[in-house]
Amino acid sequence: MQGTKALHFSYLCTMSETHDILRATLQKHWGHADFRPMQLETIESVTEGRDTLALMPTGAGKSLLYQLPTMAREDGFCIVVTPLIALMKDQVDKLRARGISAVAVHSGLSSEQIDGALDRCVYGDVRFLYLAPERIAGEMFRLRLPRMNPTLIAVDEAHCISQWGYDFRPAYLRIAEIRALVPKTPILALTASATDAVQEDIRSHLKMVGPRTIRSSFERPNLSYSVRPTGDKNEQLLRVLRGVPGTGIVYVRTREGVEQLAAWLTEQGLDASSYHGGMDSAQRTARQEEWITGKKRVMVATNAFGMGIDKADVRFVVHWSIPDSIEQYYQETGRAGRDGRKAYAVLLVAPDDQLRARNRFNTEYPSLETIKQIYEQIFNYLQVAVGEGAEWSFDFNVYDFCRKNNLFSWTVLNAIKILQSNGFMTLTDESDHPARVMFRVSRDDLYRLRVERDDLDHFLRTIMRMYNGIFTDFRPVIESEIASRTGYTLDRVRELFKTLWQMRVISYIPSRRTPLLFFPTERLPTGDLYIAPATYKIRKELAAQRTEQMFAYASVAADDPLGECRSTWLRRYFGETGELSPCGVCDVCLTRRKTVPHVVARVEAPKQSGQIAHGTGNVVAPETIERLVREKEQTVKELIRNFTTEPAEVLATLDGMIATRRLTIDPTGLIKMQN
Repeated sequence: MQGTKALHFSYLCTMSETHDILRATLQKHWGHADFRPMQLETIESVTEGRDTLALMPTGAGKSLLYQLPTMAREDGFCIVVTPLIALMKDQVDKLRARGISAVAVHSGLSSEQIDGALDRCVYGDVRFLYLAPERIAGEMFRLRLPRMNPTLIAVDEAHCISQWGYDFRPAYLRIAEIRALVPKTPILALTASATDAVQEDIRSHLKMVGPRTIRSSFERPNLSYSVRPTGDKNEQLLRVLRGVPGTGIVYVRTREGVEQLAAWLTEQGLDASSYHGGMDSAQRTARQEEWITGKKRVMVATNAFGMGIDKADVRFVVHWSIPDSIEQYYQETGRAGRDGRKAYAVLLVAPDDQLRARNRFNTEYPSLETIKQIYEQIFNYLQVAVGEGAEWSFDFNVYDFCRKNNLFSWTVLNAIKILQSNGFMTLTDESDHPARVMFRVSRDDLYRLRVERDDLDHFLRTIMRMYNGIFTDFRPVIESEIASRTGYTLDRVRELFKTLWQMRVISYIPSRRTPLLFFPTERLPTGDLYIAPATYKIRKELAAQRTEQMFAYASVAADDPLGECRSTWLRRYFGETGELSPCGVCDVCLTRRKTVPHVVARVEAPKQSGQIAHGTGNVVAPETIERLVREKEQTVKELIRNFTTEPAEVLATLDGMIATRRLTIDPTGLIKMQN
């Protein structure tokens, strides 16, 4: 690296020298003088060659954890495994803008494009290869991997490797196989949401050796969480949007709900737009750009919106519909306030939401027989015969499939998740597909056309210079590059392509953006399809539990004197232990602040048999609380009802026992003995 000393091998440098090199690299390529919390500690672990699991919340700068140690070495080359094609492209574009060579390999590329990108990693000066997980098993990649000599393998969204996690992807289970090909290369696993059980799955499935786990706090001190119970969500939403300045996102579960709510907000005089998976690529791109540039203030969207969006000044995220899990909720609310300024995360809850969610769960979670039927219908829809389809990928519009087969989209998506869990298919996120062009006329006819039409000559000559083989086969063309070479606008390039298509000079497939369905194995006869009962039963139970945990969070009333700070609740859910300070900005903390300081309301409950009497001012003995918890796990409110003393005196002893780790409170609110 010019102008900056580089790490050759970490053990040749003192710790002070290593820090100097890392900070110099940070300043050179990213323009920052110092690191965010936990970044330096994680990067040090990577430069020491240790397998590392890093847990950091959304927006904490996880990409720097593998990018910087790679750039700090003269021979640095990093393979980044990620399932998010949009994020993959965003990272590649940002690295290239900094003059750093990077490529991406995913199902949206042709075999020729993948082959060329992998060759560049072997023979070129590529520093980063972004790889979709389903590409790990491919021979094109495995044959080249040892010659790439990677210095680091980074696994983004590492929670996808756990089949008990909320976003399991079977292709992730194959990541560990590449360690046998490059056994000395350390692995860095990254995730923003993993419980203790999922963390253990990550370390086990990646075959980490002597791993170091680095956990950043899941606290977002500038983000104010609140839950608003209401019988009129629209009116409550209007209050939020009129009370909080700046741009934001409103999440709604269904496409129809998105359209209706966006239209209603517009009628109320708010600058709102809508976004969901049923829109075509051009429409979604245009609406996303309007929101990012500030032309639209409010984006009403399904959860298809937000992943990979780089907008730091989002001031609010409102959930009009309750999410399916705490993990999903935490990730989506994390899109607010990335600039460090005050932001708001508001969850609207109607009285019948919980009953509706349970009914929906029972309706939408498919039976084993339904899963097998959907498997067969998908292959019929894509016209793939039994015995075919291994390692094939297809554009897959789930809504069009559901319409033609009279199915509910959530039933189909749940069926696909279970089929993924059993290794039969993988539904990727949306992928951009370039336009494809093939000439339908001979070279002589094309020459005559160029002579007759001066307005087409320059355009046609440019295409022929840029793309070989375009007379014999469909070739992907990059319309933006053609615009740059010709000096035309992008709209003008597309207009000329359409003109040539109407003249029957070319066959033209416009660019599009769709999800891809990838099949690792051939289509099986439906009778041979085996769904492991354990994976089906356990996944259904875990999905139900995640729904209940989401409602446990939502059920904490802001005016409950014994209610737990929302930030603290979320941090405990993700495994943070010990004495956690209240955030001071959530609805629970703000409501408590309005009361007289240091006074906790007395629990008005009649004295019952078995209650333990203490006079006001007495200290509640820890041994007494410990005995009660051993006899029966209970909530804080239930524990206080065992005493006739002031609740504040019970809480003081309880807080001390939690701080010294004698007790803990789980996400459902139960007090438990620490193991």
